[in-house]
Order: sequence, then structure tokens, then C-alpha cells
Amino acid sequence: MAVPIVHHPAYTVQLPHRRGFAMGKYGRLIQLLRDRGLATAQTIHEPDLAPRWWLELAHDSSYVDAILSQTADEAVMRRIGLPLSQQLADRAQASVGGTVLAARLALQRGIAINSAGGSHHAGIAHGAGYCVFNDVAVAARVLQAMGLAMNMLVIDLDVHQGDGTAEIFRGDGAVFTFSMHCQDNFPVRKQPGDRDVGLPAGTGDDIYLETLSEQLTQLLADLSPDLVFYNAGVDPHRDDRLGKLTLSDDGLARRDALVINACMEHGLPLACVMGGGYDRDAMLLAERHALLYVAAHECHRNLKDPSRAAFVSVR
Repeated sequence: MAVPIVHHPAYTVQLPHRRGFAMGKYGRLIQLLRDRGLATAQTIHEPDLAPRWWLELAHDSSYVDAILSQTADEAVMRRIGLPLSQQLADRAQASVGGTVLAARLALQRGIAINSAGGSHHAGIAHGAGYCVFNDVAVAARVLQAMGLAMNMLVIDLDVHQGDGTAEIFRGDGAVFTFSMHCQDNFPVRKQPGDRDVGLPAGTGDDIYLETLSEQLTQLLADLSPDLVFYNAGVDPHRDDRLGKLTLSDDGLARRDALVINACMEHGLPLACVMGGGYDRDAMLLAERHALLYVAAHECHRNLKDPSRAAFVSVR
């Protein structure tokens, strides 16, 4: 069975020229996956826009209302870094709906990927860093409300710390947050999560993968979550405009395979979200994000066929 992919046309919004966020990467990515046979009409699932009550499970109702009614003031939107519009509100709701759907599909099929999401800087009453609503946090709360999953693990490997996710789940024993990021990077003020690993600028493939392997071994020995969320941001790449780590394409691919295989070996459903990636060339970003889908396809195939090579080792 192919890996389910969640996608919505609303993920792409027209932005004013010269904005730092390459919104076009979402459309480029899904077309790239179609061209490579990794996404078909049978494997692509379109989510509904998240209703207000879902958003209010993780966010302050006044903040939700300000976004949905398009009355958020300039200071709120400056912190987010995107201009407020009906399209942006729809996109934020679609992204949350996509992560909820990816989580539900993962519970049914073992793994699923949302081709957007990973808005980990959005906190309880604010957005930040191109993040409007925290899709992973909302999805976790929705699953709990529906009785589909209670204990969850968030593996956040975006180059920036998942400060909004850490804030939302602070003191919550049911959702464990793990963020491995560049310490000397945005946000300046980190929010303490359950486990934070801040790497020095310039960290490359070998040290990164060794550290990640050690952390995953410890986490999955100590925890037994009903579901794992994986933020697979590609901004740890050495050529990313806003990252300060130095992972190669191969390093990113091995990272994704490491996470996916670890979860599969422990029988843990895995819902993946895209996370960050910053380059003015949207096609280049799409290529980097596509590494996750290739890794998921290969790991899923290997799991079904034990005769094939299994785990991607840390060399």
C-alpha cells in the first residue's frame, strides 16, 4: 500500500513580491511527486478546512477570531511575517485540517504525510515566523477529543526550535515534545520543551545523525506514544537561507529514514509534516522536501519486504 499524502490547493497563496517565504514550493512539490509516481489520484487525500472549535483546542479564542475575521492588528501580523487575507486564513485552516487528516491516516495505515504543516512557532495566543496556527498542537488535541489517541510524541527536526509547540504543551504529560535545532538561531528566546537539543552552528551530517540516533534510541525506549508527529523541516540544509547547520541532501535523506525506520520498528504510527525550508528557488526547495517522500516510500516498502535492506545506518 502506498504512503498516503495529504494536500490541498489552498496551501499555496499569492504573496506580495519579494516576500522571504517561497509559497510556491507547495505546488511545485506535489507536481514533482506526481511526475515521479510518488503521488497519484489514489494516494492524495484532500482535507477539510479545520473548524473554529478545533483551533480553539490549542489557541486562545480571541486570537483565532482575529485571524478568521481578518481583524488582527498590524503588530500581530508583523510577528507572523505574512499579510492577512481570506486566502491566508483559509490556508492556515487547510494546513491544520491536513495534519489532522494525516494523523488519522497514520493511525489507520502506519504512516502519512501532510504536504504542508509544521507551523511550530505559533503559540497559544499568537503566531510567529510564518506560522499562523500550530497544526501539530491542534491535531494532537483533536485526536484526544475524538478518543483516537491520548499519548503523543512530537519529533521536531526543523532547524528552529519548536517554541510554540513547547509553550502549548508545557506541563502536559500526555504530549512529549522533542526539538533538535540550531541553538544560535530563531527564536532568540527558546521555550523549554520536554527535551531540547541545541546544536552549534555549522553542525554537519555525521555529528547530527549520531546525536539524533542516540536521542531516538532513548526516547523510544522511555516512551510508548499512540502516535508520533514528525516535523521534517529541510532548513538544516547547508544552503538554506535561514538555517545555520550544514546538512547535505544525503544527510537530510538519512535523517528522514532514521526517524521513519525507528518509528516503524517500534510499531508507532507516524504523521509527517513539512516544516521549514527557505530559498528563493521554489523548485530547489521542492526537491529537498521530496526527500521525505522518497524515504517514506523506501522504508514502507522495506517493512513489507523483509528480504530488502532495512535500516539506513549512520555512517
